[in-house]
Amino acid sequence: MKPKIVLPEAGVPAGVAWPAPAKLNLFLHITGRRDDGYHELQTLFQFIDAGDMLDIRVRDDGRIVRRRGAPGVAMTDDLMVRAAMRLQQVSGTRLGAELSLHKRLPAGAGIGGGSSDAATTLVALNHLWGTGLDSESLARLGLSLGADVPVFVRGHAAWAEGLGERLQAVEPEQLWYLLLLPPCEVSTARAFAEPELTRNTPPITISDFFSGQGHNDFEPVMRQRYPEVDQALQWLQQFGPARLSGSGGACFVACRDADSARRASRALPPGMREAGFEAWPVQGLNRSPLLERLALARQE
Repeated sequence: MKPKIVLPEAGVPAGVAWPAPAKLNLFLHITGRRDDGYHELQTLFQFIDAGDMLDIRVRDDGRIVRRRGAPGVAMTDDLMVRAAMRLQQVSGTRLGAELSLHKRLPAGAGIGGGSSDAATTLVALNHLWGTGLDSESLARLGLSLGADVPVFVRGHAAWAEGLGERLQAVEPEQLWYLLLLPPCEVSTARAFAEPELTRNTPPITISDFFSGQGHNDFEPVMRQRYPEVDQALQWLQQFGPARLSGSGGACFVACRDADSARRASRALPPGMREAGFEAWPVQGLNRSPLLERLALARQE
């Protein structure tokens, strides 16, 4: 069964459960490469109703304590720990935090797991510590942790350009999708370094996208490098045009409704399940569950 974002029940103390939703890139074009080696891109981010969950509690001794993190990730590399320490440094607060991550999103899937965890940490601790930064300041802070962090901080589906930090809120249809996770972990850094990667796709407009234009420039390279991604996309094609999210390897296809997405997920062949493929029926969301959690916390 797919992971599901669940908001805490009424009466749950503030500072406990905070959602870190996944995202899809509904398309992704690489439009150029800068002199510093970073890539210019265009994409459309939309959240989905699945993700990680963070338990966050305030400490009065100033220590940042990680009770549980992502498997195999050292504390010094953990984006939620780095986010907490960065906010602590910038704000000058004397408070600390205990962080526990309930990891549901696989690493290297192109659906924003680590970036979302960092953003949730920033938004939650900004509230719990009373540091008073606005969303624009938090987004700028998040950009120092990763290009995708700002969209998770702001919490709205967005058209993104530049490194992914120039965001314009948009309202794509909140479709149901079948999300297929292949049993492979794709390195974003390696994906951007692939020599065959197209880096000069002409820019499009928002209206171009809503008229049906757009693709993912990573797809042909990832299909070649990772047979599991190619297999996932081939299998999804029976339900409609399949896409890669981010640099991969998660793949998805739009469905007519929730029932169609659930039926499609049940159709995954036993052999693919045994090989480690996971099929999740998910719904696109234009407003992040993190914003709902923040609004609830402000009422407590």
